[in-house]
Amino acid sequence: MKLLRRWWGRFLFQDRGIAPTAKLITVMVVLTVMMTSITFFRFSWLYVIIIFLLVLGVSFVDLIFSPKRTQIEVSRSAPEDLERNAKESVSLTVRNNSKYQCIVRFADDAPLSFQAVLPSNQRIEGNQITKITYPIEARTRGDFQLSKVYLRYRSPFGLWEKQKTFSCEAVVKVIPNLAETKQYLESAQQYLLHEGVKIRKQRTGIGEFSKVRNYVVGDDPRKINWHQSAKLQEVMTNEYEPEHGKYITLLVDCGRMMGAELKEGNRLERSIEAAITVAAAALKNGDFVSVIVFSKEIKAYVPPGKGLTHLDVILQNIYSVQVDTDESNYQAALQYAQSVQNKRSLILLFSDIYQFILEDQALFFMKRVQRKHLFVLIGIEDEMLQAKVKVMPHTSIAAMHKTIAQKQMQWKKQQMFKWKNQGLVMLEAPEDRLAVTAVSHYMKELNRGAL
Repeated sequence: MKLLRRWWGRFLFQDRGIAPTAKLITVMVVLTVMMTSITFFRFSWLYVIIIFLLVLGVSFVDLIFSPKRTQIEVSRSAPEDLERNAKESVSLTVRNNSKYQCIVRFADDAPLSFQAVLPSNQRIEGNQITKITYPIEARTRGDFQLSKVYLRYRSPFGLWEKQKTFSCEAVVKVIPNLAETKQYLESAQQYLLHEGVKIRKQRTGIGEFSKVRNYVVGDDPRKINWHQSAKLQEVMTNEYEPEHGKYITLLVDCGRMMGAELKEGNRLERSIEAAITVAAAALKNGDFVSVIVFSKEIKAYVPPGKGLTHLDVILQNIYSVQVDTDESNYQAALQYAQSVQNKRSLILLFSDIYQFILEDQALFFMKRVQRKHLFVLIGIEDEMLQAKVKVMPHTSIAAMHKTIAQKQMQWKKQQMFKWKNQGLVMLEAPEDRLAVTAVSHYMKELNRGAL
């Protein structure tokens, strides 16, 4: 049985098989057609078979001019952390210890959620080390194992291909996409203004004086430092530091409704990326940030921490969280948040607003939370529902769909207005502006001294 599996593996060229190339197959097919045609003229089949075997035997000479399997070494270097939907580079180092050059192509055992453009027809010179780099992109967060690299190589004649499997063990962590987080850390002012969100500046006199810097579009003209502007011959403005050392609690819902697919990823992916951006903004500002991920039960908890180094702690604890099949238990999440956060804090809940509104006892628990904390619910707009509302119906079915969508939209607005009258802030944003909406609201609450 083992022998059968070994031969079957070689037949599939999974380990040490030798496979004919398309060039050799073409030659043999043409030769077969020619020899078959000749037999119609009473040419002996014996001579046909001899010629066929002779050509096939000569083709094996091609194997002499290709390196032996023991003379080829391959190692792989992959980054430990990959960002979701971000292209990274993986390098393969090929060492050819023979005097013969060869042409190689690769395959690997990367998960289906990885997209890679593997190199092909790469020429490897004899007695040289060649480094080959190719791009790879991960679509799903989590831990993934990279085990093997499959190599096929042939001589310049290209009649036969040899294959060898190399064990290149590596564990890759796919973390949330940090593009917006990096943009904010590079320039908070430009990031927020570029997204088209008008940020309210803190009132003059609030906060401690920090520094004098160049005036940019969106700054409060009342803070212009005219003395420094006249001295430096350019407009300068005073910058005041907002309050530091406040507590920010980020609640991320990973229940069933957060698995709804969007243009890029799902609701959970966007919510995690937005939460990380808010965490980076708060940590950069000197605040304490804690994170709670929940569905039916608590999935992950990161205690309050300070400084940008705490951002890595948050990433390592929530990067592998996936959508749960259970409904979200807001009561348990809020009770847990109150039990671990004794000081007044800004609680940002990233969830599905429609699902939250349907929660029977949510209002009761919100009133308890608001006695001590400042609570904000942030969700992603339902673009499909909005598209149904805006469509111009040409059939009765389309008109019915639009009517139902309008009814749902109206009911949702009424419920949000009711919650607003109870003091609960609800925000909705398009998926590509969720992070900037959350950050701008955090800055707004901080600058007006709500905490």
